[in-house]
Amino acid sequence: MTVSVTISEVGPRDGLQSVDAVMPTAAKKAWIKAEAEAGVGEIEVGSFVPPSLLPQMADTAEIVAYAKTLPNLDVVALIPNLKGAERAIAAGVDKMSIPFSMSETHSINNVRKDHPAMLAEITAIAELVAAQPEGQRPHFEVGLSTAFGCTIEGPVSEDQVTRLAEAAMAAGVAEVGLSDTTGYANPAQVTRMVRQIRGVIGSDKLNTLHLHNTRGLGLANVMAGLEEGITTFDASLGGLGGCPFAPGASGNIVTEDLVFMLEAMGINTGINLDKLLKVREIIAEALPGEPLYGFTPDAGLPLGFEKAAA
Repeated sequence: MTVSVTISEVGPRDGLQSVDAVMPTAAKKAWIKAEAEAGVGEIEVGSFVPPSLLPQMADTAEIVAYAKTLPNLDVVALIPNLKGAERAIAAGVDKMSIPFSMSETHSINNVRKDHPAMLAEITAIAELVAAQPEGQRPHFEVGLSTAFGCTIEGPVSEDQVTRLAEAAMAAGVAEVGLSDTTGYANPAQVTRMVRQIRGVIGSDKLNTLHLHNTRGLGLANVMAGLEEGITTFDASLGGLGGCPFAPGASGNIVTEDLVFMLEAMGINTGINLDKLLKVREIIAEALPGEPLYGFTPDAGLPLGFEKAAA
């Protein structure tokens, strides 16, 4: 089993895009700084989407510029298309990810493109990345969203997911990640999908899982991923987030619970839980009344718990 993992905090993007209120820019900066100081090494700080669609993300370029000043932090942004990629590269992101819905209906609802159009967009972005000077090329990943099922279409063919993963790699991306956008996944399915896709694209080209806890299986699915050697897991502080274009897709994995489970198992995350738990205060103050989830924050750390030093 994996002995060291990366926790990629997605709350400032996936969490905030699902909240009606717009978090003040200063509060976002405080949140990101506090998590980085707690030892979180990768944060998805926003998305380069039109502000008319997601006003919560209107300040993403400013947030990226600020996050880039923080030491030992990989700054990630979501992009919906080529124009978003151009903005992300101009802002100086370390890594960018585009959601590629395995459900074609969800793809059309989410980004107004069918599968052939999305593959053409991914190819254009990969060419744009390759054209950047060496040392200035962001890591470009495709998130295979709705890979485990769709609230619109229902089940999604695993063979289709594998075929589209292979097509995305052929388009020139660095790697793909599996996303349970709608909270449909179960551990057996995670195991099967990781093995099947890696069998086609290579074990080093699928390292990330984005899981939701909509039906309480989030951490169980993490365990299945760990058994298969997955090394990066997305999570959201306080469990904020979902997908505004997939009805009922609530419940990102709670970062605090995930870190506690991994550290309790002796799997290194590099994150100090005491410091991480205090970050919730920033969100609670900036988003009054917004529900925050997590068993670990409610119960506290057990007596004698060995905490990582950040």
